[in-house]
Amino acid sequence: MIVITGAAGFIGSYLTGKLNKAGYTDLILVDKINHPWKQMNLRNKKYREFIDRDHFFKWLINHASDVDFVFHLGANTDTIGQEPDLYQQLNLMYSQRLWNICSEIQVPLLYASSAATYGNGEEGFSDSHNKIPNLRPLNLYGWSKQDFDVWALKQVHTPPFWAGMKFFNVYGPNEYHKDRMASVVLHAYNIIKENGKMELFRSHHRDYKDGEQSRDFVFVDDISDVMLFFMENQKNKGIYNVGTGKARSFLDLTISVFKSMNLSPDISFVDTPVDLRGRYQYFTEAEIQKLRNAGYNKPFTPLEEGVGIYVNEFLKRGNCF
Repeated sequence: MIVITGAAGFIGSYLTGKLNKAGYTDLILVDKINHPWKQMNLRNKKYREFIDRDHFFKWLINHASDVDFVFHLGANTDTIGQEPDLYQQLNLMYSQRLWNICSEIQVPLLYASSAATYGNGEEGFSDSHNKIPNLRPLNLYGWSKQDFDVWALKQVHTPPFWAGMKFFNVYGPNEYHKDRMASVVLHAYNIIKENGKMELFRSHHRDYKDGEQSRDFVFVDDISDVMLFFMENQKNKGIYNVGTGKARSFLDLTISVFKSMNLSPDISFVDTPVDLRGRYQYFTEAEIQKLRNAGYNKPFTPLEEGVGIYVNEFLKRGNCF
């Protein structure tokens, strides 16, 4: 059996569908259904059982001998939330408890970290373990992921195999429930569809022109492939960046959305809200040599191709994966 926490969310539900396509149906899905789209994300998925996250640990202990692998993708992913206790409980303490149980029952564990741990990038974007403790995130979400990464690296008692995935800016189908935390692709599509034009944040950094703020945008199908690779090749424990290795600007991304909608770009700029400016990342770009050295050699989907697939095969049709 394969366990997926956060299974009704964006990445978790996509991974569930990807596992189904690869022939895996003996799945245990763990989450809390608190949005209608989360229920939609699980429609037509094949799995054995759905378990509320509050009851999961008891279930896992009781079924330890039946579990072959755990994907831990459940988390509070709000990057602008201001409730420290919530991040501590859901992102740090929940993950620590799961790690300890997997260590005790000797079940492999793959968990989601985040590029938010890199903060403003002043320490670079290296996933070398000796550099991770020096990172300084810009928000509570990033700190909760950072705290768990640092904690995991200190542990003597570990699962038989474990890997942490520092996901960069993921976009793609099944993120419809994420509201303000959804990718810029989804926001841009909805706004352009309604208004025929799009506003982006103006740059407040002298090194970046308006619209040239850049992220490592990675298609959800690619990160699902990476996770499947590690499940099927449990050789190299550790924390890995999962991105394309090439930053692209918000202007590039937005133009790609316009083109996928067969529209001429109409883009203007507005000031970034003052309360976000101190927590705003102007540039992220994954160093992925460590991932390549671990044996993952598939190419990542180019931005224009990924946006085109997302817009034409999912957003225009109102589909989940």
